[in-house]
Amino acid sequence: MDIGKRLSLVDWQKLSEDLDNVGYAVLPALLARSHCEMVRDLFDEADLFRSRIVMERYNFGQGEYKYFNYPLPDAVSELRTLIYPHLVPVANRWHAAMKIGSRFPERHAEFISRCHSAGQRRPTPLMLRYTSGGYCCLHQDLYGEHVFPLQVVLLLSEPDRDFTGGEFMLVEHDTKRTPRAELVPLKQGDAVVFAVNSRPVPSERGHYRVVMRHGVSRLHAGDRNTLGIIFHDAT
Repeated sequence: MDIGKRLSLVDWQKLSEDLDNVGYAVLPALLARSHCEMVRDLFDEADLFRSRIVMERYNFGQGEYKYFNYPLPDAVSELRTLIYPHLVPVANRWHAAMKIGSRFPERHAEFISRCHSAGQRRPTPLMLRYTSGGYCCLHQDLYGEHVFPLQVVLLLSEPDRDFTGGEFMLVEHDTKRTPRAELVPLKQGDAVVFAVNSRPVPSERGHYRVVMRHGVSRLHAGDRNTLGIIFHDAT
């Protein structure tokens, strides 16, 4: 899919600024339509996944998602490995601003080794599928002691062609202000990078933390498929 070439065209300075300012940034057209369809078809290959979650059973929303097993499919592994180093400078800067002691290595393999040494050995990349009426409640994807503070969601379906409704939502809980909600417009092949747990916000005394949660609004019609790239593994 030549992800490396597409990533080389990204304005990472602007992405970094967007993350600092609002807690998310969009990578437009990261995957071509044909590649979206190829990745989307992985959802039906049961042997690729370690678990399947029907969201209604746990009051998570309405829909289903599946966590990949190791070894990850090549396309998923490549996305995870190649995006990670571009986000490390932001992650380390955020941890410094929030006075969190841990820092992240440049290579994803080194970070995963750290996770595995701490007992976080289960892969976390996942695929999600919603049909008409489906939605996802606001949540965070943490999974253990070692948490990379940014994650990525790629939209594999085309709005207004494959589905209507189903907007990606972010809600920011700020102790100094009223909570702020935002809908992030995405097209097929776009990726959104966003804060997993919290992000730093500047203040007169330095920085303070605001808590971020994400979800999906209710689908009015059609099918919505996404790929989630989480960079830490789970216990």
